[in-house]
Amino acid sequence: MFRPAIAFATAILLSGSPALAGDKTHQQMMAEIRMLQEQQQQLAQMVGGLAETLKIVTTRMDDQTNASRKAFADQKLLVDGIAEGVRILREKADDTNVRLSSMSQELESQRQIISALPTSAGGIPPTGDPGGPPPSTPQQPGAPNVAPQKAYDAAFNDYTGGQYDLAIEGFNFYLKTFPKNDRADDAQLNIGNSYYALGNFRDAVTAFQRVISEYPQTDSVPAAYYKLGLSYEGLKQPDFARRAYEAVIKNHPNAMDAQLAKQRLDSLNRR
Repeated sequence: MFRPAIAFATAILLSGSPALAGDKTHQQMMAEIRMLQEQQQQLAQMVGGLAETLKIVTTRMDDQTNASRKAFADQKLLVDGIAEGVRILREKADDTNVRLSSMSQELESQRQIISALPTSAGGIPPTGDPGGPPPSTPQQPGAPNVAPQKAYDAAFNDYTGGQYDLAIEGFNFYLKTFPKNDRADDAQLNIGNSYYALGNFRDAVTAFQRVISEYPQTDSVPAAYYKLGLSYEGLKQPDFARRAYEAVIKNHPNAMDAQLAKQRLDSLNRR
């Protein structure tokens, strides 16, 4: 009884009916779709993993970059600190040298005064050969009462303390008393600086021009040209200011004042 049914089913399977063939094709397509979906999921997982790895690498690179920047900043701070320390030490050394020079000059002045004093008290001539020539009276030296460095320091202290009128008087006294001293150019420059600080630009121009004309070989000339330009700007004379800036840039290109003059010149040209 079952054999005919089995045979019938077998015949149907072997007959290759269109309905059965369609089911197989559908099943095969569904299987391929599932495979593609699985592959897509695997690719998505791989992309996600790569993205996470890229994120980690990027984070590490950012951390390394930040660490490098911090290390560079720390090194720069260290170098700047060392440079500042060296600058302070140099200033202290210069100040010490100035003080030593001032003390030496004062000591020499005192020695000259002492050597000029009478050799005996009360003006009584010393005992000696009555038949011999009278003792010679030493000549009083014509040395100034104030040492050059002390006079300069007094005027400079007034200048740094904002007492510009007193500073001008002090520097003028210094130039009148010690016209050939090696700080004469600095004194003349600071006279101009004092006038400039007071807003007296016209007298400042005159003072800075004297630095350039009377002390042309000194290191005060670049600063005098630059300050001359600033003074002309204060007088609303930009053409003269440009000439002063161009002069320091041309004649003293390596000076710090030349760099400052270039900045001011660029500012004037942009107006």
